[in-house]
Amino acid sequence: MSELAPLIADLALILGCAGIMTLVFKRLKQPLVLGYIVAGFLASPHMPLTPSVADTANIQTWADIGVIFLLFALGLEFSFKKIVKAGSSAAISAVAIIFSMILVGMMVGMMFGWKRMDCIFLGGMLAMSSTTIIYKAFDDLGLRQQRFAGIVLGILVLEDILAIVLMVLLSTLAVSQNIEGMELAGSIGKLVFFLVLWFVVGIYVIPLFLKRMKRYMSDETLLIVAVGLCLAMVVLASKVGFSPAFGAFIMGSILAETVEAEQIDRLVKPLKDLFGAIFFVSVGMMVDPAMIVAYWGPILAITLAVIVGQAVFGTFGVLLGGQPLKTSMQCSFSLMQIGEFAFIIASLGVSLKVTSHFLYPIVIAVSVITTFLTPYMIRLAAPASAWVEARIPARWQRFIDRYCSGVQAANHETNWRKLLKAIVRIVAVYSILSVAVVVLSFQILIPLLEESLPEFWADLLGTVATVLCLSPFLRAIVVKKNHSPEFIALWADSRVNRVPLVATILLRLVIAMGFVMFVISSLFEASVGLLLGIAFLLVCLMVYSRRLKKQSILMERTFIQNLRSRDMRAVYLGKQKPEYAGKLLSRDLHLADFEVSGDCPCVDKSLKELAIGKLYGVRVASILRGSRRINIPDASCRIYPGDKLQVIGTDEQLSRFSTALLRVDAGVEPDMAKHEMVMRQLVVSPDSAFCGCSIRNSGIRDRYNCLVVAVEHGNNGMKTPDLDAPLEEGDIVWVVGEADNVYALVSQKKETNVAADEE
Repeated sequence: MSELAPLIADLALILGCAGIMTLVFKRLKQPLVLGYIVAGFLASPHMPLTPSVADTANIQTWADIGVIFLLFALGLEFSFKKIVKAGSSAAISAVAIIFSMILVGMMVGMMFGWKRMDCIFLGGMLAMSSTTIIYKAFDDLGLRQQRFAGIVLGILVLEDILAIVLMVLLSTLAVSQNIEGMELAGSIGKLVFFLVLWFVVGIYVIPLFLKRMKRYMSDETLLIVAVGLCLAMVVLASKVGFSPAFGAFIMGSILAETVEAEQIDRLVKPLKDLFGAIFFVSVGMMVDPAMIVAYWGPILAITLAVIVGQAVFGTFGVLLGGQPLKTSMQCSFSLMQIGEFAFIIASLGVSLKVTSHFLYPIVIAVSVITTFLTPYMIRLAAPASAWVEARIPARWQRFIDRYCSGVQAANHETNWRKLLKAIVRIVAVYSILSVAVVVLSFQILIPLLEESLPEFWADLLGTVATVLCLSPFLRAIVVKKNHSPEFIALWADSRVNRVPLVATILLRLVIAMGFVMFVISSLFEASVGLLLGIAFLLVCLMVYSRRLKKQSILMERTFIQNLRSRDMRAVYLGKQKPEYAGKLLSRDLHLADFEVSGDCPCVDKSLKELAIGKLYGVRVASILRGSRRINIPDASCRIYPGDKLQVIGTDEQLSRFSTALLRVDAGVEPDMAKHEMVMRQLVVSPDSAFCGCSIRNSGIRDRYNCLVVAVEHGNNGMKTPDLDAPLEEGDIVWVVGEADNVYALVSQKKETNVAADEE
């Protein structure tokens, strides 16, 4: 018999322990993450009373895969549009909290005399709260609908993306072992460059690919494609110097903008749960009870630092974002724990061999303690805020109130600010795409041409190809926003605005010419004047090219449609309100959804018959029927059960409409006995009115509302009736109908001397 591989035996032990602990912690209503950690502790070599894992190296590989799938799944739940929806308040709060908690962690580490990288990684671990634990605590306490809970969830969204950025920076610091301003700025620039490049290219290419391959995409195929894309980005991110987890997160966030995002998330979830469990079990395997006993002092100190640091700096950060004192304290008390990202950052330090062996179990112990304290700290927030408000000086309270109201009022943007923000965004994105085109051309295209052509012709052909590929992006840099409403309004508003407006165009023209000059000067010797002339001529040709204009508009339109495809589908299916619904509020109008049940009085009536607009003053904007959407339905359109009506009107009009047409009288009890269906048999006699008459012409269905289901003729048995065949003497006719109708038919038969026998 063949010997069982150690990896299989280890997996059996790990998943067995994880399964048991999952059931136990579910029973105790505690986070499953803690159950996995306890399972890892039981399966580790540090626990002599239970079986232990034999090959920890293979388990670590599986754990690395678990981190990849965890970050991929997190990316699928994340959307860059969520950053915009979170608003400036959540952004300011998240940045302030993370920066402050990093400093707190570093100070605690230095207090114990730990080495510099231990202090930096400890700061990174303490900066990230646990999204999973906070979500569960809010659900258990019934707080998901409260205002502060929405702010906390917005902060967590931003903390997730900042955690990815922090992991990249920590990896850079770990490799260089040096903190220099220029090197750190270069790392941040590299991160932003690849982040924008991958996101823009991914949003443009991947949704088009999935759309064209949709007919071939079963669940199995889609899962393989999604995992393949994830691992491809993992390899690419590793090649350019980033962590594999960063690549997995980026691909997940790209796929999150596609129509298939929910389906992919559903398919990937079992993989994430399986490998995530292995990762958290491997975290528990790193716990050494002897080390926890030896370092009980730092564990308590760090736990206290998390609680006090979040209470002070978390409250300050949310206050800085413009929220009232009570809301700020409720948010900060909700964030008093460390979780998943702390484990991932800790494992990053271990894999890079830059953190000490004691840091991992210390952080796990702190995470366990703060996780158990989370529900109690959330409950404590309201009385604590009341206590602080009762003792805070009145002038401080007045200052906070003025600051909060001032921040919330300053939401308007001037035309200059809107225009400059748009120009900076356009120049940055298209410049990054242009740099990517130049790099690919010089690294791949031109070397290939030089291998097969003479040097001059290879360089000339490579230059032409590169400039042609650059032309849509360079044209966009120069032309975009020159005819925008903001630009036109500023130009017409004052002559003083015209000089800086022209300057923005000239500056972008210089940037576009710079790309062309760089490509030409890298391959050919030419004077500066000649380069300027050629670059200026080529950029002018790009600007005035109609074909290039159409191509540029088409590319941008495709990108915007891909970016909005998921939201557009949600709006089409009625899962999300259309954009114009928000604009109606300023006019005291609302867009409300009404579900039509089968008992509504409006069922099977046309809009013309209902006269909805005339009687109630509302307008039916759309009718959602299954996977169909009927926008601006005409008067002949009928209402059917299951339809969802999107109706525009004031609160009073919508209330009257709902009361009149959509209310069902639940107090009327139907007479069920009256509608009971029965089956009876009729024997056709010689003097019957039906003898020699076909079923179609007998009137059994038209006059008595009964259905002939079978006819017995002679010894031939019961057969499906022929509606046009005449009934003969002795035929047995089986009829089905409501009891009253069948009895009326039988009574009529008796009056006409037709024999009737009940079944």
